[in-house]
Amino acid sequence: MTTLRRRTFIVGGLAGASAGVLAPGPANAIGYPFTLGVASGEPAADGFVIWTRLAPNPLNADGLGGMPSTGATVDWQVATDERFTSLARTGTGTTQAAGAHSVHVTLTGLEPGREYWYRFRTGGHISPAGRALTAPAVGTSPELTMLFASCSHYEEGYFTAYRRMAEEHPDLILHLGDYIYEGAASTTRVRKFTPSAEISTLADYRVRHAQYKTDPDLQAAHATAPWLVVWDDHEVENNYANLVRNDNSPAGDFRARRAAAYKAYYEHMPLRSAQAPAAENMLLHRRVRWGSLATFHMLDTRQYRDDQACGDGTKVCPAADDPARTITGTAQETWLIDGLRQKLGTWDFLGQQVFFAQRLASADGAKSMDAWDGYTANRTRIQNAWDASGNKGTVVLTGDVHRSWAADLMQDYGSQNRVIGTELVTTSITSGGDGNAAENGLNPTLNPHVKYFKNLRGYVKTRTTTTEMHVDFRAVDKVTVRDYPVKTVGSYVVEANNPGLQAP
Repeated sequence: MTTLRRRTFIVGGLAGASAGVLAPGPANAIGYPFTLGVASGEPAADGFVIWTRLAPNPLNADGLGGMPSTGATVDWQVATDERFTSLARTGTGTTQAAGAHSVHVTLTGLEPGREYWYRFRTGGHISPAGRALTAPAVGTSPELTMLFASCSHYEEGYFTAYRRMAEEHPDLILHLGDYIYEGAASTTRVRKFTPSAEISTLADYRVRHAQYKTDPDLQAAHATAPWLVVWDDHEVENNYANLVRNDNSPAGDFRARRAAAYKAYYEHMPLRSAQAPAAENMLLHRRVRWGSLATFHMLDTRQYRDDQACGDGTKVCPAADDPARTITGTAQETWLIDGLRQKLGTWDFLGQQVFFAQRLASADGAKSMDAWDGYTANRTRIQNAWDASGNKGTVVLTGDVHRSWAADLMQDYGSQNRVIGTELVTTSITSGGDGNAAENGLNPTLNPHVKYFKNLRGYVKTRTTTTEMHVDFRAVDKVTVRDYPVKTVGSYVVEANNPGLQAP
């Protein structure tokens, strides 16, 4: 391959660039700094983001990971082969303590639709290598193997599902929220949080993220493929809505707490500079194209939402149908509808957090106020927009509920008149513990459009072409014991021109 012209810019704690060759060099006194692994994300046809964070002592209470207040020089390489014999890009920069010595390098000018490998060096230490992919060029539609997951409670189990995801060797991984949990440590679970109290400061959030990133199974999943990430609530506080708290414990300024949580989230994710936070705000919704096969509309249903109606919970609540209520905010809704109307690919994937389809909990009409059922008019406007545009390949990808579900999306849920889309809901990585394979959460009388349910931990695997998507719900039997095998516990096909779930 002809060596490509080096064209990069570096953000998020690393500044400056120069060509260089990666060799160990003399070691310094800080200790091995790549304890949190490496990651890539945000694939485009000409590049992606590569990430690491220097943290020789990742659980230090000050949140700086054992690094000094001064910067550190970091070299990086991107190659076309695993042995790094053919380099496509190289560069050097300096980390900043203000960014927790995190490194975000945004690559451009690479070839579309191919694999690359990357690694970092500092102070005589070389990081593990990671694998990344560029997206296919617009006008091409090769098959896409994608995995998506959510809800990884560190204390409630081992991250075996992340290890199994790495072994699938996918093209792309989506994480749909609750990447970390903010709560206090328990004495009765298989692992224990650090810090032990509920986190609320920037240092706290940095340490909690670092604790997660030290897990070798999570590191393996990050190193195997590029990720697209969105948050849900536990990255800040359970069931928060915009700047409205779920409760007042721990006491403090929630605006400052949200700002700290968003900053730590950015510091630990392979995100572009467009997502860098400003005070308590962070622009996380964005569109990512995978050639002409698919468009990913990555949504944020926490930062802009109205407070949950009727005091939250599952209940009958006429206020949930108020046309003024929003889970996306007006600007994000307009942005999403505009993107759906463009129909940039065969498929439109909505990567988002909470249950989208109507889901009645009882015959009197009780529904979850934290899900889209608490914001029905917002949901209807979005569904009507893609339906009116003739988008038959719209699939909503969902996390949050710690169970696997699959549902047909209806033009009208009351009359069940017409299927206009599909929802696939991933179970959790660990949240909820081992689960119960015999549990039956379906009520076909109340929810005839809901087709699948399983209470086991795992993820969803999809293989997508221009004509159909093959869907496998993948699960491990236990997460309270290490290293269980994964198995397929349910399968469906979604056809590009025939929305809804079909038998495989």
